[in-house]
Amino acid sequence: MTIDAYFNPDFTTPEKLLFLLLAFVLVLVSDLIIIGGTSISFAFSKDRKDKNLKNIRIHEELQLFYEMIISATSVMSFACAYVILNHVFSLVGPGGEGEYALFAETWSDWKDFILLLLILVSCILNTILDKLIIPLRRIEKDKVATVRMLAMFYAIILLLCLNYYGDESEYSPVMMYYLGLMVGRFVYFDASFGDFIEAIKNVFLNLPILILGLTLTGILSYVGFSAGFFLERNYYIVGVFYAHLFMLAAVFILFHTHIFDLIFRVGKKEDAKSAKKEKVKSAKKDRVKTGKKDKVKTGMKYAAEYEEEYEEEYEEEDDYVEEDDYGDEDDYGEEEEYGEEDYEEDYGEDYGKDKRR
Repeated sequence: MTIDAYFNPDFTTPEKLLFLLLAFVLVLVSDLIIIGGTSISFAFSKDRKDKNLKNIRIHEELQLFYEMIISATSVMSFACAYVILNHVFSLVGPGGEGEYALFAETWSDWKDFILLLLILVSCILNTILDKLIIPLRRIEKDKVATVRMLAMFYAIILLLCLNYYGDESEYSPVMMYYLGLMVGRFVYFDASFGDFIEAIKNVFLNLPILILGLTLTGILSYVGFSAGFFLERNYYIVGVFYAHLFMLAAVFILFHTHIFDLIFRVGKKEDAKSAKKEKVKSAKKDRVKTGKKDKVKTGMKYAAEYEEEYEEEYEEEDDYVEEDDYGDEDDYGEEEEYGEEDYEEDYGEDYGKDKRR
């Protein structure tokens, strides 16, 4: 059992570079589609004259697409690892011999726990990728959570296709794990019906990114298998995961060359102001939705937002003096009464004499 059983040793370096170029072009075309769609939708919004806000939204949508590719690669790494480990176990048998004896015994007794560990490793890998290697800082946490959930749905669709066209029923256990995670994301123990509806709405709003990602994967996988870059004698999921690695490399190049940052420039001040504008708009929507029941909660949200906005704007002024220059409030001590002796010290002894006369 060697690595050649899963990766094609005849896939030469020039062929890999050619396939990487194809992945780069397809990701770039996908980015242009996202930019065009975002620009069209923004043209019909109330803020269509705000060019900075438009650029911010373009960057957010692009990073959501990149997050989709990162999350899909992480999720597929778990599925691919499971299939390979299960394949090795089926070859060596339950007893196992020699160097595979310990593996066979461990997989046979602790298979479910190993799967949970693989899920945890894929989550850690996802965090490392989108926080350190390709830091996506323009998208909010709730949107990141929605895209990561979509990545599981993405993986289920891919596994269903592979299950139907090539590898029979090898992926059923993995699909059940993903399905359980998705149901847990939609319906958790303290979720309300409103939370469920909100999660469904977020999924539908991001469906174009899911469709774009699936199309990109389908084209690359088809080219890879047709050109002989990926092997068909083993499980198809290995080739599909290989395609994801090339997509991830293309995203890395596009992100770190800052091509779209140069085209759609957003200054720091404009970025902050537009971000505040978006937060206020979203807070107003929340206030309309929540109604009287959550009035206190909404008021606290507004107070926090405007306090943050005031502090940021005050710090930007040139003539602003830091609080430390005057000392802390504790340095002054408690307030004391200002008596006659204090007047005499400030204005001299004449003040006391004039008053006694």
